Amino acid sequence: MIAAAAAAWMILPSASALADDPDFVAFGAGWFDWNRQKKQAAEINLEYRSDRKFWIFKPLAGAMATSTGSFYGYAGVGVDVFFGRRFVVTPSFAPGLYIEGGGHDLGHVIEFRSQAEFAYRFDDRSRLGFAISHISNASIGDNNPGTELFTLYYSVPFSKLFGR
Repeated sequence: MIAAAAAAWMILPSASALADDPDFVAFGAGWFDWNRQKKQAAEINLEYRSDRKFWIFKPLAGAMATSTGSFYGYAGVGVDVFFGRRFVVTPSFAPGLYIEGGGHDLGHVIEFRSQAEFAYRFDDRSRLGFAISHISNASIGDNNPGTELFTLYYSVPFSKLFGR
């Protein structure tokens, strides 16, 4: 019982760490299909991460494109889990629409992204981190090969870019 309480205290976000966290524009660049290496490509990502909370979930929306012409637009939710003031782990889930282009056939236009991001938070609240993601159609298509992505992210507070 004591171990569970200690683990919860270390993992649960503190109110002070969350109170001043802004919304973000996240810029990403990485490696599409890094684990299977069948249809590898470079990928870029642009994502908006809201500061609004619905219980513990924060909405997000974004778009990803690959060097082989694939495109993925998505919207979903993430949860920020703080480890002290500096380190943030953000698991997220986002359904979206995938266009194969000249890239990897993922088996369906509807795809689901699950992701875990590990980031360092600077004094100005910007973040630098990396994420490992999995995109698949959850077997709603006849074919469900899925793919993994490795992405480096720099997340900038929205107000620093656009003033608010």
